[in-house]
Amino acid sequence: MIDQEEIPRRRDMRDVLTFTVDPADAKDFDDALSFARMEDGTMQIGVHIADVTHYVKPGSKTDNEAYERGTSTYLVDRVLPMLPEELCNDLCSLKPNEDKLCMSVIFLMTDKAEVLKHKICRTVIRSDYRLNYDEAQAVIAAQHENDTKTTRKRHENEPNLHHDMIEAIETLNRLALLLRAERLAKGALAVEQDEMRFRLDDKGHPVEIYFEQPNEAHHLIEEFMLLANKTIAATAGNRPFVYRVHDKPNEEKLADLADFKHRMGDKALPNVIEMLTIRAMAKAVYSTKNIGHYGLRFDYYTHFTSPIRRYPDMIVHRLVSKYILTGKGDTWPVEILENMCVHLSEMEQEAQQAERDSIKHFQAMWMQDHIGEEMDGHVSGVTEFGMFVQLDESRCEGMVPVAKICPGDYMMLDEKNYRLIAAESGKTYTLGDPVRVKVVKADIERNLIDFEIVG
Repeated sequence: MIDQEEIPRRRDMRDVLTFTVDPADAKDFDDALSFARMEDGTMQIGVHIADVTHYVKPGSKTDNEAYERGTSTYLVDRVLPMLPEELCNDLCSLKPNEDKLCMSVIFLMTDKAEVLKHKICRTVIRSDYRLNYDEAQAVIAAQHENDTKTTRKRHENEPNLHHDMIEAIETLNRLALLLRAERLAKGALAVEQDEMRFRLDDKGHPVEIYFEQPNEAHHLIEEFMLLANKTIAATAGNRPFVYRVHDKPNEEKLADLADFKHRMGDKALPNVIEMLTIRAMAKAVYSTKNIGHYGLRFDYYTHFTSPIRRYPDMIVHRLVSKYILTGKGDTWPVEILENMCVHLSEMEQEAQQAERDSIKHFQAMWMQDHIGEEMDGHVSGVTEFGMFVQLDESRCEGMVPVAKICPGDYMMLDEKNYRLIAAESGKTYTLGDPVRVKVVKADIERNLIDFEIVG
């Protein structure tokens, strides 16, 4: 239950069509969209974010613990939440048919996705629908299958929604496609990788590896979150603020990548090129020094839309409250904010490493059931001590030690050309080359998988 005395202090959006779209297994919902068509043909679109900082006060025990963690960590078999479960999954979660307090950015947009004006405010909302990405995608798929402008086909997987809700998803998707096209036209990166997921048995052992690929429903939500984030960042002016920045890439690595793509031509695998592109990029971090976001091609960008799982978003909410909503003239000391940015960037990287280690651990568990089997893969990395091979079907990655690549021959690393060369035979293994390997060992203590070349 929310404090009823707080409602009159906020913009009441409970009568506006509002919904969330999240993974099917999500338990906390920290963002929602609202949609209303105006009489003049424009559209009012709200990006509503759970008002976590209304409940978590600066300096409280909960706040201090959240700052130390910095972020929620998503392991294969569990989530280590940044905030207590009663906040994540109940009080702050934007569950349907419940009044919830939000920090919102409300846009007035044309049918060409032009933003005429926006309003940043505190709101109270009441979500009408909780959709997962597959359900939202089914509505979009049905839209694509329309025979005429007046007859709408129903997709077999489409949920039973009111026609106003269907119109909202279809319209928002069309606007999101325009926003995305505009970003990409400005040179924004469009590197997308499938997310590896594991299905576990009741003992926590992996019994299946499968992959989730971003679709238009993901892009729909992503584009409006990006719009809200960059709008919030642009309002900071010259006041101390927390930006999400992404520096320009390493020019030498980009040049090597361009040369590699040219030499490989049609043989260059898309996933290899994506991997090398990511490796050439600088890491995105938090900073008070705004240098823009190279990957998104935004001059101003921040993180505002996930305060349940990211502490930087909580800081941004407090700064928005101080600078914009309350009209106070005082600012946060930039030195304090910068120290927080350094800590939170480090905690984010630690969480990402823990998530990668968790995936490797369950890959090793999976491969223990396949010792001795032969599988097809591709060279995914080369080093002085061996080469990595990613299996085609499961995408598990293992190592072929350098001594076992060409036994009795000396292997030389050609780092610039991403390949290993046998000194005597001249045999080469280049990034992306197809190989057939046998599973030799899977060490779940060290999260390592060993292969040997077949043939």
